[in-house]
Amino acid sequence: MRSSRNSASPLRGRALVTGGTSGIGLAFANALAQRGCELVLVGRSLTKLEATAQDFRSRGTACDILQADLSTEAGLQLVSDRLLSEESPIEVLINNAGFGLHHKLATTDTDPLIGAIDVMASAVVRVGGASGIAMANRGHGVIINTASVSALVPMGLYSGIKALVRQWSRSLAIEVAPQGVQVMTFMPGWVRTELHERSGITTSNLPDFLFLSPERVVAECLRDVERGKTYSVPSKRFKVIAALAEHAPRPAVEAVTSRINKGRD
Repeated sequence: MRSSRNSASPLRGRALVTGGTSGIGLAFANALAQRGCELVLVGRSLTKLEATAQDFRSRGTACDILQADLSTEAGLQLVSDRLLSEESPIEVLINNAGFGLHHKLATTDTDPLIGAIDVMASAVVRVGGASGIAMANRGHGVIINTASVSALVPMGLYSGIKALVRQWSRSLAIEVAPQGVQVMTFMPGWVRTELHERSGITTSNLPDFLFLSPERVVAECLRDVERGKTYSVPSKRFKVIAALAEHAPRPAVEAVTSRINKGRD
């Protein structure tokens, strides 16, 4: 059952969630629905979108869907147009679409790398840019960009992409804050979702205690939004890990990263 709408919270109105049918995206959608938000879910699979939307509607949440592949120009234009619409404005954007990536960098097989850049970097920037314009013109709104603690360490192109998202998101926050738009840079650590399995990434070498649930990291992120923050690293353990990744000696960070990477092969 939905909670009553809190007019004091910035998390209100209509929320658009990319990658909203599973994992962290679905956890965001559930948490926002509980706050009384209406939903627009974006994804590639029409079957999953329809089933997820029907579940929300059965629980009393208004939910629309947009079938869009964010690796394509048509998909990006569809989502951007929806964000720019003033007929039914989007007041919260969860800029979250993505997938796991563990691919050699020294390779001529660069299609997976380019595809990851398209979806998790280029699309994030374009979707966030469209939302930023619309929200700045209205004088309010919230944008949550999913980066990652991996942005702080050299763990392949995925880390490089998330580092770009992290810096771009923090820069966007500075740019649109004077217009009343709050941009949150969301920095989860390891989260237990189907993302790793779908991407063929082994995580058995990592201790279970490092993994958090999607619901926990989303709850902490949204609490930080409501506290007026613009940067969120959920859980004390990953706050410590993030601090060490940023400030420990580079050789030590790279040695630990190398061991983790070898365990994922």
